[in-house]
Amino acid sequence: MKSSLLKIFVIVAALLVNATAYSQSNFSSNLIGLGVVVSDLDRSLDFYVDGIGMVKAYSFTINEEFSKRSGLSNGVPVDVTVLKLENSPNANEWKLMSFGNEQAESKPEFIQDGTGVQYITINVKALNPVIERLKEKNVKLLGSTPTPLNENLYFVLVQDPDGIFIELIGPLE
Repeated sequence: MKSSLLKIFVIVAALLVNATAYSQSNFSSNLIGLGVVVSDLDRSLDFYVDGIGMVKAYSFTINEEFSKRSGLSNGVPVDVTVLKLENSPNANEWKLMSFGNEQAESKPEFIQDGTGVQYITINVKALNPVIERLKEKNVKLLGSTPTPLNENLYFVLVQDPDGIFIELIGPLE
Protein backbone atom coordinates (compact mmCIF):
# COMPACT_ATOMS: atom_id res chain seq x y z
CA MET A 1 0.00 0.00 0.00
CA LYS A 2 2.78 2.44 0.96
CA SER A 3 4.63 1.47 -2.20
CA SER A 4 1.56 2.24 -4.33
CA LEU A 5 1.04 5.60 -2.65
CA LEU A 6 4.71 6.43 -3.13
CA LYS A 7 4.47 5.57 -6.84
CA ILE A 8 1.36 7.75 -7.23
CA PHE A 9 3.13 10.60 -5.41
CA VAL A 10 6.19 10.28 -7.69
CA ILE A 11 4.01 10.25 -10.82
CA VAL A 12 2.02 13.31 -9.69
CA ALA A 13 5.23 15.15 -8.74
CA ALA A 14 6.74 14.36 -12.15
CA LEU A 15 3.61 15.63 -13.89
CA LEU A 16 3.70 18.84 -11.87
CA VAL A 17 7.39 19.39 -12.69
CA ASN A 18 6.68 18.88 -16.40
CA ALA A 19 3.65 21.20 -16.26
CA THR A 20 5.79 23.86 -14.57
CA ALA A 21 8.52 23.45 -17.19
CA TYR A 22 6.02 24.02 -19.99
CA SER A 23 4.56 27.08 -18.28
CA GLN A 24 8.00 28.66 -17.85
CA SER A 25 8.38 31.78 -19.93
CA ASN A 26 11.05 32.39 -22.54
CA PHE A 27 10.75 36.13 -21.94
CA SER A 28 13.20 38.22 -19.97
CA SER A 29 10.45 40.63 -18.86
CA ASN A 30 6.74 40.35 -18.16
CA LEU A 31 6.11 43.80 -19.67
CA ILE A 32 4.97 44.76 -23.15
CA GLY A 33 6.02 47.99 -24.83
CA LEU A 34 3.61 48.98 -27.59
CA GLY A 35 4.65 51.45 -30.29
CA VAL A 36 1.85 53.58 -31.73
CA VAL A 37 2.26 55.83 -34.76
CA VAL A 38 0.00 58.86 -34.30
CA SER A 39 -0.93 61.59 -36.74
CA ASP A 40 -0.23 64.47 -34.31
CA LEU A 41 2.10 63.82 -31.38
CA ASP A 42 1.14 66.95 -29.41
CA ARG A 43 -2.59 66.22 -29.74
CA SER A 44 -2.05 62.60 -28.64
CA LEU A 45 0.15 63.63 -25.70
CA ASP A 46 -2.57 66.07 -24.61
CA PHE A 47 -5.15 63.26 -24.75
CA TYR A 48 -3.07 60.60 -22.96
CA VAL A 49 -1.25 62.77 -20.41
CA ASP A 50 -3.70 65.58 -19.63
CA GLY A 51 -6.89 63.62 -20.38
CA ILE A 52 -6.31 60.00 -19.39
CA GLY A 53 -3.61 60.81 -16.80
CA MET A 54 -0.63 58.84 -18.10
CA VAL A 55 2.85 60.09 -17.29
CA LYS A 56 5.74 60.85 -19.62
CA ALA A 57 8.48 58.41 -18.68
CA TYR A 58 11.17 59.37 -21.18
CA SER A 59 11.84 60.18 -24.83
CA PHE A 60 14.39 59.01 -27.36
CA THR A 61 15.22 59.46 -31.03
CA ILE A 62 15.55 56.73 -33.61
CA ASN A 63 18.14 58.18 -36.02
CA GLU A 64 18.22 57.68 -39.80
CA GLU A 65 20.97 55.06 -39.75
CA PHE A 66 19.42 52.86 -37.03
CA SER A 67 15.96 53.29 -38.52
CA LYS A 68 17.11 51.90 -41.86
CA ARG A 69 19.53 49.25 -40.52
CA SER A 70 16.95 47.83 -38.09
CA GLY A 71 14.14 47.78 -40.65
CA LEU A 72 11.90 50.11 -38.65
CA SER A 73 11.61 52.52 -41.58
CA ASN A 74 13.30 53.41 -44.81
CA GLY A 75 15.68 55.72 -43.00
CA VAL A 76 13.22 58.26 -41.62
CA PRO A 77 14.26 59.45 -38.15
CA VAL A 78 11.58 59.74 -35.48
CA ASP A 79 11.27 61.01 -31.93
CA VAL A 80 9.52 58.62 -29.53
CA THR A 81 7.79 59.66 -26.31
CA VAL A 82 7.21 56.83 -23.84
CA LEU A 83 4.15 57.02 -21.61
CA LYS A 84 3.29 54.81 -18.66
CA LEU A 85 0.43 54.51 -16.22
CA GLU A 86 2.98 55.23 -13.50
CA ASN A 87 6.65 56.11 -13.78
CA SER A 88 7.93 52.75 -12.62
CA PRO A 89 10.31 50.24 -14.21
CA ASN A 90 7.52 47.67 -13.74
CA ALA A 91 4.97 49.53 -15.90
CA ASN A 92 4.13 48.77 -19.52
CA GLU A 93 5.22 51.32 -22.10
CA TRP A 94 2.93 53.11 -24.55
CA LYS A 95 5.40 54.52 -27.09
CA LEU A 96 4.03 57.38 -29.21
CA MET A 97 5.72 58.54 -32.38
CA SER A 98 4.66 60.69 -35.30
CA PHE A 99 5.99 60.96 -38.82
CA GLY A 100 3.72 63.95 -39.50
CA ASN A 101 1.38 61.91 -41.69
CA GLU A 102 -2.27 62.77 -41.73
CA GLN A 103 -4.61 60.02 -40.67
CA ALA A 104 -5.07 57.87 -43.78
CA GLU A 105 -8.38 56.31 -42.76
CA SER A 106 -11.38 57.63 -40.93
CA LYS A 107 -11.83 56.65 -37.30
CA PRO A 108 -13.54 53.31 -36.77
CA GLU A 109 -17.01 53.53 -35.27
CA PHE A 110 -16.75 50.14 -33.53
CA ILE A 111 -13.87 47.79 -32.68
CA GLN A 112 -14.89 45.35 -35.41
CA ASP A 113 -14.34 48.05 -38.07
CA GLY A 114 -10.63 47.34 -38.47
CA THR A 115 -7.75 45.02 -37.77
CA GLY A 116 -4.68 45.35 -35.61
CA VAL A 117 -4.73 47.14 -32.29
CA GLN A 118 -8.27 48.38 -31.85
CA TYR A 119 -8.41 49.03 -28.12
CA ILE A 120 -6.57 49.04 -24.85
CA THR A 121 -7.95 48.64 -21.34
CA ILE A 122 -6.86 50.89 -18.50
CA ASN A 123 -7.98 50.23 -14.94
CA VAL A 124 -8.29 53.40 -12.87
CA LYS A 125 -8.77 54.08 -9.16
CA ALA A 126 -11.65 56.51 -9.84
CA LEU A 127 -13.42 57.19 -13.15
CA ASN A 128 -15.06 60.53 -12.36
CA PRO A 129 -11.81 62.60 -12.38
CA VAL A 130 -10.79 61.02 -15.71
CA ILE A 131 -14.27 61.60 -17.17
CA GLU A 132 -14.14 65.26 -16.11
CA ARG A 133 -10.71 65.79 -17.69
CA LEU A 134 -11.85 64.13 -20.91
CA LYS A 135 -15.06 66.19 -21.03
CA GLU A 136 -12.96 69.38 -20.61
CA LYS A 137 -11.07 68.26 -23.73
CA ASN A 138 -14.37 67.62 -25.59
CA VAL A 139 -13.68 63.88 -25.76
CA LYS A 140 -16.93 62.06 -26.47
CA LEU A 141 -17.94 59.20 -24.18
CA LEU A 142 -19.15 56.38 -26.42
CA GLY A 143 -22.28 54.34 -25.87
CA SER A 144 -24.23 54.72 -22.65
CA THR A 145 -21.20 55.10 -20.48
CA PRO A 146 -20.36 54.92 -17.66
CA THR A 147 -21.88 51.45 -17.80
CA PRO A 148 -22.04 49.45 -14.56
CA LEU A 149 -20.16 46.14 -14.61
CA ASN A 150 -21.10 45.27 -11.03
CA GLU A 151 -22.03 47.26 -7.94
CA ASN A 152 -18.59 48.93 -7.69
CA LEU A 153 -17.03 48.84 -11.19
CA TYR A 154 -17.97 50.88 -14.21
CA PHE A 155 -16.90 50.86 -17.85
CA VAL A 156 -16.26 53.95 -19.99
CA LEU A 157 -15.32 53.88 -23.65
CA VAL A 158 -13.61 56.74 -25.54
CA GLN A 159 -11.40 57.05 -28.61
CA ASP A 160 -7.98 58.66 -28.84
CA PRO A 161 -7.39 61.30 -31.55
CA ASP A 162 -6.48 58.61 -34.11
CA GLY A 163 -9.38 56.28 -33.32
CA ILE A 164 -7.93 53.72 -30.90
CA PHE A 165 -10.63 52.75 -28.42
CA ILE A 166 -9.71 53.24 -24.78
CA GLU A 167 -11.63 51.17 -22.22
CA LEU A 168 -11.52 52.73 -18.79
CA ILE A 169 -12.63 50.51 -15.91
CA GLY A 170 -12.97 51.41 -12.25
CA PRO A 171 -15.22 52.73 -9.52
CA LEU A 172 -16.79 56.16 -10.09
CA GLU A 173 -15.19 57.63 -6.96
